[in-house]
Amino acid sequence: NSAISCQSGGIGRHVGFKIQCLQGRVGSSPTFGTKPPGNCTRRFYFVLVYIVYAIRSRRRNYIYIGMTNNLIRRYNQHNRGFNKTSRPYLPFSIVYFRSFTSRQTARNHEKYLKSGEGKEFIKSLG
Repeated sequence: NSAISCQSGGIGRHVGFKIQCLQGRVGSSPTFGTKPPGNCTRRFYFVLVYIVYAIRSRRRNYIYIGMTNNLIRRYNQHNRGFNKTSRPYLPFSIVYFRSFTSRQTARNHEKYLKSGEGKEFIKSLG
């Protein structure tokens, strides 16, 4: 029997897999793809991943800070000119990213990076 539960609900990228032993023995989780021992059940835990990122224009002095659930897709959108705000500053390179499981925590970090202190931190990365 598989038990599926979404820990936080909502919309986002779902990742994660965990095998949980009923007897609670530490270190007894089998390798992914193998059959669990008789005393273990498979449980799927879906975790929403939010990524805060900063991209820098390669031609001009411009840094864009944003949040997404799929960094590769979003980065490609920026470099193809799909984003009206960043289109004049093409092309971009990623200078910073960090992932979070909570949307609110990610949003707070994004706000920090857009503040004066956060902008200085991003600029210090090179």
